[in-house]
Amino acid sequence: MRLIDSHCHLQADRFDADVDLVIGGARLAGVQRILVPGWDPASCRGAIALVDRFPWLDASAGVHPHDAANVDDEAWQEVARLALDERVVAIGETGLDYDRLRSPILAQLANLRRNLRLAAETGKPAILHCRSAEGEREAQDALLAELRAFGRQPPPVVIHSFSGPVDYAEAMLELGAAISFSGLVFRRGEEPSADVVRLVRADRLLVETDSPFLSPPGAPRARNEPEWVAVTAGWVAEQRSVPPDDLGEALVATYDAIFPSARRIAPG
Repeated sequence: MRLIDSHCHLQADRFDADVDLVIGGARLAGVQRILVPGWDPASCRGAIALVDRFPWLDASAGVHPHDAANVDDEAWQEVARLALDERVVAIGETGLDYDRLRSPILAQLANLRRNLRLAAETGKPAILHCRSAEGEREAQDALLAELRAFGRQPPPVVIHSFSGPVDYAEAMLELGAAISFSGLVFRRGEEPSADVVRLVRADRLLVETDSPFLSPPGAPRARNEPEWVAVTAGWVAEQRSVPPDDLGEALVATYDAIFPSARRIAPG
């Protein structure tokens, strides 16, 4: 089965000692595309450095809502410069997190808006994190409001590691969003994801690990790795009643359409 990992933080310090082996393990498991998202200036530089070493990877550059209050104007200008690099195919990870609130909501909103403006200016899709406290939906509703504020032409977006109610997903799909599913779908409280994954058109559907986080069943809880995207992809195939090989072909085609890159190099 051909696989993708549309969101994998391989530049995180948990991979410092053996990132080469982790990437090799992903290749052996059939992973043919990996996107490495940044979350602050240093991690954006780290993502690009990995693409230099492994040219079949892709990078993104942006500021995570957790870091919204910590990235000043000078640091943001660095992120915006990095976003213009040809090795960077997306903006983010950005978004809103009203669950852990590691940055104040107003700072998160300001950060989201500048990331969305950057996505609109560059034409690169914005990768959006969105979390509310369990049983709540304030962040999802706020994210929809921010996208709708762009009028009829919001920037292209990918909802990373989907979490939320079905009507939120429907509204995002109406805005043209792609939706990516991670090991989060196996957790208590995320049951609506099974309904959502059946709603998403094949050309808007992605899977991911969010490594080193969100380990699916069977993966080490201390460190998720891109090879474990196979577990989530298997769940998607089951929910959609499609053969795994057919799903894999569609996932690769969708990834390449959403994250076009003149530098696309087949993994060797």
